[in-house]
Amino acid sequence: MSFSDYLENKILAYTFSGTAFTPAATKHLALYTVAPNDAGTGGTEVSTSGTGYGRQTVAFTTTGSQASNTAAVEFSTAQSSWGTVVAVGVLDASTSGNLYAVGTLSVSKPISTGDVFRVPAGDLDIDLT
Repeated sequence: MSFSDYLENKILAYTFSGTAFTPAATKHLALYTVAPNDAGTGGTEVSTSGTGYGRQTVAFTTTGSQASNTAAVEFSTAQSSWGTVVAVGVLDASTSGNLYAVGTLSVSKPISTGDVFRVPAGDLDIDLT
């Protein structure tokens, strides 16, 4: 996963200009059928209307230049097809909000009625390299 333009700008302003930035205490994981760009636009998040989908909270631990999810993230059972999930994003709100990081899945995952999308602990990595 890579940082969004929003987060890059906040870190740059904080580091070099002293502009205060307090990241959200709770981060939320979103699923996308079309990946957003680093500006947080152009993506298509899974629909919340009648599908059983909603963003899930995610917590991270940081070691060196990598942050990884500390616990498994499990989405609710799909009540209808969510389409094919191709990317995930970390945001600062359960709806709308600012994109912090985005990444494409190594393998796209179609989600049909009755499926559950899971991210095992330690499998969601954000690297600074």
